[in-house]
Amino acid sequence: MLRVHCETHDDIVLIWTAPDSEEAEYVQVKGDAHNQLWSITTLFGAKSKANADQNSDLSAGNEATVKINPSIFEKSLARDGHKERGRFRLVTLRPVSDALEALTYPCGSAGRAMVQGKISAIKAEVDDRCPGATSPKGNDAQYWLDNCYWEVANDLTSARHENMLRLFKLSSIAEVILLPEKIEVLLDELRALAKAAGDAKWIPDRTKKIVVQAQIRQWWAQRLSEASAAITGSAAEVLAIKMKEASLPSELVDLAIELRRDYAANVRTTRYMEPDRIQQLQERVKSEAMSLRAKQVGGDLPLNGKQFHHQCIERMDQINAEIPNDDVSAFLKGCLYDITDRCLLRFEPPA
Repeated sequence: MLRVHCETHDDIVLIWTAPDSEEAEYVQVKGDAHNQLWSITTLFGAKSKANADQNSDLSAGNEATVKINPSIFEKSLARDGHKERGRFRLVTLRPVSDALEALTYPCGSAGRAMVQGKISAIKAEVDDRCPGATSPKGNDAQYWLDNCYWEVANDLTSARHENMLRLFKLSSIAEVILLPEKIEVLLDELRALAKAAGDAKWIPDRTKKIVVQAQIRQWWAQRLSEASAAITGSAAEVLAIKMKEASLPSELVDLAIELRRDYAANVRTTRYMEPDRIQQLQERVKSEAMSLRAKQVGGDLPLNGKQFHHQCIERMDQINAEIPNDDVSAFLKGCLYDITDRCLLRFEPPA
């Protein structure tokens, strides 16, 4: 894959390499969950002309029904107007009816070849409901059917698990084993990147809406390098690197290392704090840090490294102030620096 366009010509446009030329896959994402399966009608709309009731009085205004709004199919086919060879994908939460099941087999697969009869039946419905439909490049309904893949996403939990497995496999290939919590951080970074691209305006920020392969490769290489350093490096080494990258002064770096060291020692002390209480505070720090980082990556907090570090420390002080009759400020900040040292947080904004 060469590029990902977020909310440009379609919800998502994927630019793929091909032997003779590039291919553009136009992806429509339908997140709304209907109370029924996706059907011929929900995809292609009603028939273009319904026979008027034989007993109706046309003079009274009961004329034949004519379809006006373009169907999902027609909107998808209309995207095929650019130099790249067009492909199409529909991503839905709800599964499809039996009549559309043939589209859920990947294009060019053996399964798709076995359901050509059902594809022909769908083509007959298209001709009846959307007669003469063609793309700006002159491709017809048969072209769309031959190049359309329907992906049923099922639910958010399944998608999260699948994405985690993908990153785990990629990191294994690179011989860097990532723990689940680190993978979650990386996935949140990717989601924030996609959201920022989707929120950007085509004019004047066209380039911000397009994520290129080289950008993701550089991001992935950097994250793998950090994870590897966290495994092989000495305690607080990664923390020092992250803080220096944010141009924080050496005295703050030294204090942060001390806070992290005290935090680690206290966590190992049996009577320092109840285990449930420790876990509760740790989860609170990670949650707050992730919320702040997501806002920074997504553009809602346009802060540099120094400013973002200040924001994080200020948030730890706010959490401490919310806890009555207890001062856990040092613990909270030590926890913040500990997750930074474990590559679960960084202060510098994304490149």
